[in-house]
Amino acid sequence: MSDLFDITGKVAIVTGASRGIGQSIAEEFAKAGAKVVVSSRKQDSVDAIAQAIKDNGGEAIGVAAHNGDKEALYALVDKTVDHFGTVDIIVNNAATNPHFGTVLDAEDSYWQKTLEVNVMGNVWLCQAATKIMKENGGGKIINVASIVGINPGQFQGIYSVTKAAVISLTKTLAMELGSDNIQVNAIAPGLVKTKFAQALWGNEHLMEQVLTQTPVGRIGQPVDIAGLALFLASNASDFTTGSVFVADGGITLGSL
Repeated sequence: MSDLFDITGKVAIVTGASRGIGQSIAEEFAKAGAKVVVSSRKQDSVDAIAQAIKDNGGEAIGVAAHNGDKEALYALVDKTVDHFGTVDIIVNNAATNPHFGTVLDAEDSYWQKTLEVNVMGNVWLCQAATKIMKENGGGKIINVASIVGINPGQFQGIYSVTKAAVISLTKTLAMELGSDNIQVNAIAPGLVKTKFAQALWGNEHLMEQVLTQTPVGRIGQPVDIAGLALFLASNASDFTTGSVFVADGGITLGSL
């Protein structure tokens, strides 16, 4: 592997890592030499992924933390430092989407839950981790947004608003943390075959529409996003900050 993409010895926290995109990012980071903290809500789930990484020769631990719980996210960083000594990379991947419908019909509780998990959770983890990164002289923050944060998805209004906020948060943090040698970037995936998005790719009629509008002729796989994350976690992206990398097979290019 090129030294540009070698993250050997770096300590990375990946949230929402018990499945899908987060799991794939955690696995690829470990293959590239990182010490990975696998985080999600349930301890047994993160332990299983961490053990699988170790079985494949990587180094990982599982730490359960709800992304809508500030204290849990601060504790996540503390446990990471206690075990591995530091934090170099964080991937804010955890998200929720409890409401499928219009924005104006949504109950306040849906807004509160989605904003807490998708936006404030990212803020809280950044607050805790950047204190360590600044002491270390730098670090990497990767926020997983979505193409619906750029162009809102139908009946995904609240989720779209929160992902637009993630993109704005990315740019703001990049501006504020640049002088600390902390690069902050976002990935905006299109439709990826994960359990989280199963309601979309599992709909035959919707899938037909999506594939017709996607130049590459397929939806994404989690590893398609993990490759971008590895670039953004490595020295290859040292001059890249405040950017949003769209990985959607070309669907946002418009009608074919």
